[in-house]
Amino acid sequence: MGHEHGGMSGMHLPALPPTTGRLLGLDLGAASPMAWLALALAVLYLAGLVRLHQRGIAWPALRTVLFLAGCAAVFYVTASGLQAYGMALFSVHMVQHMVLTMMAPLGLLLGAPVTLALRALSTSHGPAGAPRRLILWGLHSRLGRFVSHPAFTVPLFIASLYGVYFTAIFDDLMASTPGHTVMLLHFLVTGLLFFGPILAVDPWPRRAGHGARMLELMLPAPFHAFFGVIVMMSNSLLVTTFAATPASWRIDPLSDQSSAGGIAWAFGEFPTVLVLTVVFFQWSRSEDRANRAVERARDRAIARGESGEDPALTAYNERLRRLAAQSP
Repeated sequence: MGHEHGGMSGMHLPALPPTTGRLLGLDLGAASPMAWLALALAVLYLAGLVRLHQRGIAWPALRTVLFLAGCAAVFYVTASGLQAYGMALFSVHMVQHMVLTMMAPLGLLLGAPVTLALRALSTSHGPAGAPRRLILWGLHSRLGRFVSHPAFTVPLFIASLYGVYFTAIFDDLMASTPGHTVMLLHFLVTGLLFFGPILAVDPWPRRAGHGARMLELMLPAPFHAFFGVIVMMSNSLLVTTFAATPASWRIDPLSDQSSAGGIAWAFGEFPTVLVLTVVFFQWSRSEDRANRAVERARDRAIARGESGEDPALTAYNERLRRLAAQSP
């Protein structure tokens, strides 16, 4: 794909107008450093799998598929025509944003990479065990609890929409390759921090109940939808980066901005429903495990010749009897 220097960004833009083939085809010449980060994550994950296999530890194949799918999503939107044309078209950029924040994190998180790392890395007390100790420190640190708390993750998620596009930050970041890379990385990290404690597949510094996690998931939903409507209905350009598309492309920037708003609005539903489904099934399985544990305890009590009452209720009644006996 040919490129030419474009606009205020100073970065290479495609010389030819966008077509489906040009948008969806790989364009490694315009690839973001994010694409190579995704490849590195996939290689590290597979290396961890090799370590587990050598130790005879089983690992669910579905987790591997989901993690690699998350890596592939990051790679694709940052190493294809979406990356190249995303420098000039708001709608294409918004596809990148939504995939990096709403889709790729789900695959990466459901792949349980932290659990894999804790099982695969060395447990020695020497330098070889430093990576595992660092992960454990992060999980138990005050910083870890802070960045995984909804008082931080929900505002961060909302700010990645309103704070980026409705201020000068967006145009400033789009002005250079490092700035653009930081923005894309911010989108991905925001999604990981938001969905991580909600999915709770890996150990996290903060563990909330299933109902609280569902509520946490729904908190930014109205803000996300409202953002899409604002962008879709705006009669003026919100950012200057996309104000001057090449004339040969015959694309109206305001119309393209409206398409970007529609993309942002539409992207919110599927990930939300998917995560709600995962959390619901986790909740159901947790209840089943708790019920089976109570039944096993009751069966053991009966086998010992004791009453088949709920052990928790029996312990509670016994405590009340002790307190009554101590009262004057």
